[in-house]
Amino acid sequence: MSSDQRREQILQAALAVFAHGGFTGTSTDQVARAAGVSQPYVVRLFGSKAELFAQVYAHASQRVLEALAAVPPGPDAGEAMGQAYVDLLQDRDLLMVVMHGFVAGADPAIGAIARHTLGEAFRLFRERTGGSEEEARVFVAHGMLINVLVASQAPQHVGDDPDVDALTICTMGDKLVAAARAS
Repeated sequence: MSSDQRREQILQAALAVFAHGGFTGTSTDQVARAAGVSQPYVVRLFGSKAELFAQVYAHASQRVLEALAAVPPGPDAGEAMGQAYVDLLQDRDLLMVVMHGFVAGADPAIGAIARHTLGEAFRLFRERTGGSEEEARVFVAHGMLINVLVASQAPQHVGDDPDVDALTICTMGDKLVAAARAS
């Protein structure tokens, strides 16, 4: 396996491990074990846990932005961008890493990625839809609410709390709730 392939293997393993444990709850040893390599090898390749997480987070955030950017401008762009984001729900690890990145935003490098991601999503919405700042804010806020509901496993717990159920269903819709519960 080439060093580039090994690096990609470690990044994929790190995505899954960081999705579960977050930045502070994950060690480079856990990532190494998941990737089938030694912990010193992970550190040698990435330098530190913070740098490894920053690369995983940047990659995850870039996938979100690429999905939004792939939507052509036009009158249906807002709905299409929302659907593009919803389609990403199939990769729960991806969205969990994005959430963990926002939570770890006090770290300067991670915070820069978080702010860039929010700003780009905001800009892309306005650019693709011609929408106002308020409409773009609502779009970004709705995406964040979806992330929080997924992170807190609200769809999997529909039936536990009628108020959270109502919030989850009105935010995600019945089909999304069913899909999230199945994953």
